[in-house]
Amino acid sequence: MTTLISFLGKGSADKTTGYRSANYDFGNGTIRTVPYFGLALTAQLRPDRLVLVGTSGSMWDVFFEQQTELDEELIDAVSRQAVTDDLLARHSGKLAEKTGCPVDCLLIPYARDTAEQIEVLGALSGCVRKNERVVLDVTHGFRHLPMLALVAARYLTHVAGVKIENIYYGALEMTRPDGMTPVLQLGGMLTLLDWLEALATYDKDGDYGVFASLLKQDGMPQAEQLAEAAFFERSSNPVKAREKLTSVTRSLANHSGSLSELFKSELQNRISWYRGNLRHEWELALANAYLERRDYVRAAIFLYEAFVSRACYEQKVDHNDYSQREAAWKKAKQNNQPARKLEYLRNALTHGIKPDDQEIAAMVTDEKRLAKKLQEFRRLLFT
Repeated sequence: MTTLISFLGKGSADKTTGYRSANYDFGNGTIRTVPYFGLALTAQLRPDRLVLVGTSGSMWDVFFEQQTELDEELIDAVSRQAVTDDLLARHSGKLAEKTGCPVDCLLIPYARDTAEQIEVLGALSGCVRKNERVVLDVTHGFRHLPMLALVAARYLTHVAGVKIENIYYGALEMTRPDGMTPVLQLGGMLTLLDWLEALATYDKDGDYGVFASLLKQDGMPQAEQLAEAAFFERSSNPVKAREKLTSVTRSLANHSGSLSELFKSELQNRISWYRGNLRHEWELALANAYLERRDYVRAAIFLYEAFVSRACYEQKVDHNDYSQREAAWKKAKQNNQPARKLEYLRNALTHGIKPDDQEIAAMVTDEKRLAKKLQEFRRLLFT
C-alpha cells in the first residue's frame, strides 16, 4: 500500500484558488496544471491513499474550489484559523471522489517549538501503518516544514516501520521562461542520511559492514566483501578480515560512485587498521579502536591477542598454530604481572563470571576503572 503525505500551506492572496496555478513538469512528458501540487502528484502517482497535512489556518478550502457548492463555513474557518477535524471530515469524502483514492485530513500544530515539532512527528506516525510505502510532498506549507518532513522521514522509517519511497517538491521559484515548473525528486537526500547513519553506527560499534549495502547500491563491485570482513573482525579473526579488506579497499579506491565519493576517504581511514605489516600490529590497532568506542570486551580480547601474536613473532613461531601460540604465550607471561592480569581480565569479561582476583573483580563493576586499567595495560605491554 502506498500513501502520499502532502503538506498544505496558507497559499497566496489569490481569492479564487488560494494558490497560483502552475504547469508542473514531471520530466517524462507529463505536464499537469493545477494550483496545488499535491493534486498533480496524486494524479501522477495514483497512491492508494492521500493524507493532507495542515494547520488550523491552512488553505483547506482550496481542495473544494471546483465543487458545485462552496462551503462558506470552511472558508470562514480558514480565514479565522479555526479549522477542526470534524469540519474536514465532512469534506474528505468529496475529495476522495475527485482523486480516486481515500483521503484523510490531518491537523497539526504550527511546529513553532520543540514540543509542537514532536507533536507533528507523533501525528504523522499515527496516520501510517507498518510496512506501508510512503511518499512525501513538501511543496506547500510553512518554509520550516520541509526540514521537519526530512526528520519525519527518518522517524517514520525507524519508529513506524514504513518505507519512504521518495520526497517531491514542485519548485515554483524555478519556473522556466517557457512557463514550466520543474518537479524535483529529493529521495537522494534519504540515501545521504543512510550514509550518515552508517557512519554513526560505525562510530558506536565499529561494524563497517553497514556500508556494504550502501556501496552495492552505489554500484561498487565486491561491496559484499566489506560485510564479510566485518564479520571476521567481530568474530576475532583479523587474519581473514584483513584478507577481505585488502581486496575490497582496492575496489573502493577505484570506485567513483556519486555518493561514495563523499564518504570514500572517511571510510578508508576507518578501516585502515589492516595496513600494518604484522598481526600484532593489526590486533593492537583494533584494541585501540574498540577501547576508544568503549567496547571493553573486544578491547581486552584484541589487546590480549596482540600480546600473544607479538610473543609468537619474537619467538619466531607460527602465530596461526594454536599449540605454538599457547606455548609462546606461556613463555611470554612468565614474570610479567600485567600480562597475567590482562588474561584474568579478558577471561572475566568474555565469560561473564566474577574473577577470584579482587583487583580484576573491582574493575569489571566500574567502567572508569576498567577503561583506565585497559589503557594502563596498553602502555605497560606495548611501549
